[in-house]
Amino acid sequence: MAQNEQAETTAGTPKKGSNKVVIIMGVAMVAMAGVSGYLVMNARSAHGGAPEEPKVVMSKQEQYLTMDPPFVVNFKDDQSMRFLQVGVSLMSHDAAALAAAKDADPVIRNALVMLFSSQDYTILSDAAGKQKLQAQALDAVRKILEKRLGRPGVEALYFTSFVMQ
Repeated sequence: MAQNEQAETTAGTPKKGSNKVVIIMGVAMVAMAGVSGYLVMNARSAHGGAPEEPKVVMSKQEQYLTMDPPFVVNFKDDQSMRFLQVGVSLMSHDAAALAAAKDADPVIRNALVMLFSSQDYTILSDAAGKQKLQAQALDAVRKILEKRLGRPGVEALYFTSFVMQ
């Protein structure tokens, strides 16, 4: 009977080395779960999460870009050929937007030349016509910068000179 009790006691208690194996396996499983969770969270933020917008550094001071040389276009009037010379400056608080506008100078100049040359002399003779042209020119510049930057970037467009003949 003593042998049976001794056999039951040894069968019920685990061997000394098996405790270490269980602990090591537990630690390994926790570590693998942590690594898996980290990888899944990073994959979501990089691919499936909301994309992070690039931070736009806005200056408190207004910044200007003068489009040199001034625009000179001709357009028809009922009686004769007319000429228009327009000086244009862009204003923004975003230096990157003005840098992008400077890089896109040929594209912007083309769009504005086409816009200015399609105008009617009688409409541009009053202030309302000039303001409408100014708004159209700003929209044209913003569309070009929107394609390049993903944001309009330019806040205002000013006519620094406006001569019709």
